[in-house]
Amino acid sequence: MSNNIPPENQQVTAVISHFVKETRKEGYEEWLTVISALAREFEGYCGVSIIRPTKEIDLEYVIILRFNSYLNLRTWIESDIRKECIERAKPLIEKPEKIQVTTGIESWFSVPGKQPKSPPPRYKMALLTWFAVYCCLSLVQFVFRPIFSLLPSPLVPIISIGIVVAMLTYVVMPRLTKLCYRWLYPQAKEST
Repeated sequence: MSNNIPPENQQVTAVISHFVKETRKEGYEEWLTVISALAREFEGYCGVSIIRPTKEIDLEYVIILRFNSYLNLRTWIESDIRKECIERAKPLIEKPEKIQVTTGIESWFSVPGKQPKSPPPRYKMALLTWFAVYCCLSLVQFVFRPIFSLLPSPLVPIISIGIVVAMLTYVVMPRLTKLCYRWLYPQAKEST
């Protein structure tokens, strides 16, 4: 895990990447179901998101795991149960897993397989987030306008914001960060 240890009371995100062997995708999916269920049993678990590969030639899975504190995340990462699961996964993956731990909004700006020493400058994170929020909010308002016109006005921003945050977290920011990686991290060397 990364050397930057966040405060104990701050939610943390671990971005874990696995490159799955082409012939072992089905076995990996089963393994993923088991380990995800085991993680839920640990104190401080806040959720997991899985970004599955979009191309058959690049079978990189990205697991975004959230815990309520670094200590609880570390307890899970270092647990005997997880270590046993990782041992069982070794025949399914091409190379050892990579884990990057981030806090707060910085987790939106992490790219699996690339681990710069520090997060991007705040102004770049702010600009990219502003652009992404603007695009998502405009799209949500356009698509859901007929539905929103039927709802009480206090509900509209609550629903809009919920949809936008989900879009940013699971769809937009992972792809936008990958697309803008050289701009966000000009000093970082490309790693594979």
